[in-house]
Amino acid sequence: MMRIFRIFLIAAAVLAFTPSPAQAAPLTMLGADVSSLQRSLDLGARYYRNGTATDPYDILKGAGANYMRLRVWNNPASGYNNKAKVLQQAKAIKAKGLKLLIDFHYSDTWADPGKQYPPAAWASHSLTQLQTDVYNYTYDVCTALKAQGTTPDSVQIGNEINVGMLWPRGQVVNSNFAPLASLLKQGYNATKACNGSTQVMIHTANSDSLTNARWFYDGIRAAGVQWDITALSYYCMWHGTLANLYNVITDMRTRYGKPVVIAETAYQFTSADADSERNSIPGTVLCDNIPSTWAGQAQQFSWVQNTARNAGAIGVFYWEPTWYAIKGNGWDPANINDTGDGWDNMATFDWTGNVNPSLRWTP
Repeated sequence: MMRIFRIFLIAAAVLAFTPSPAQAAPLTMLGADVSSLQRSLDLGARYYRNGTATDPYDILKGAGANYMRLRVWNNPASGYNNKAKVLQQAKAIKAKGLKLLIDFHYSDTWADPGKQYPPAAWASHSLTQLQTDVYNYTYDVCTALKAQGTTPDSVQIGNEINVGMLWPRGQVVNSNFAPLASLLKQGYNATKACNGSTQVMIHTANSDSLTNARWFYDGIRAAGVQWDITALSYYCMWHGTLANLYNVITDMRTRYGKPVVIAETAYQFTSADADSERNSIPGTVLCDNIPSTWAGQAQQFSWVQNTARNAGAIGVFYWEPTWYAIKGNGWDPANINDTGDGWDNMATFDWTGNVNPSLRWTP
């Protein structure tokens, strides 16, 4: 009897993540974060499809992607992912007929759940000053993009801000969301002042916990924050099962009445390491017993898209598919030449630039 019950549960899970046309609307935001790509190209990286050198944007577009994501750092030591480089890369993206998502970190370096360092130029600023900083910087980048004909289709006000941004001023302490809310409102207002139709995302990595997700989005909503799209990161090795992801997406969508996007996801294609930089996610860490192979990478990405679609999400973004190991394109913007690439086993291109032929974005 127990064996029959387990078989039933497995069958139910398969059905839950296998959408039919009657069950789920198509995904419309089929995205890739290509923030490291300009540096790779400047260093001479080549990208191949079926053995032929091809523009990487054409390869991604040919695999079904229609939306590119770029992070922007205020004043990174590397000189990449700053305003000037984002403007340059946005031209290339829009020239291919692709849509554009700008990911404001409000930092000179990586911002994520464990660190939200303010830009050095803002480090001593009060909360009131930071509100002005966020508005002015967001408006400046957005209007510069608009002026060159590459208006962003959407923006993120912060990156994986599980407990706030611009710490310590904008950190959520003792469930006090007022300081963070004051900053998010300025980012929202600046974006809409630049272009009213640009959609504003609020992005966390809370797909692992419905309790944490509700705590955060309930908190900013109660503090009067407006946003257009709820954005979540989902890496299966950190954020749990597809069943849990389905539940979180469904709850977020219905609870707040806003579309949901998976702004980041990825899976490894090998257990090996291309350089001296330790892989961020070792290839030995598997999900759903899916192997670290090209076929396994494509399968996991397909399952994430199926889950998101069936839960009513509108999009999924693969994080840094083009960041294969190129010497000089390291992870640390303060030492970009001498650090390696911890993502070389998670990209959708192998170490010589050949694309995974099986991985696709599907509506």
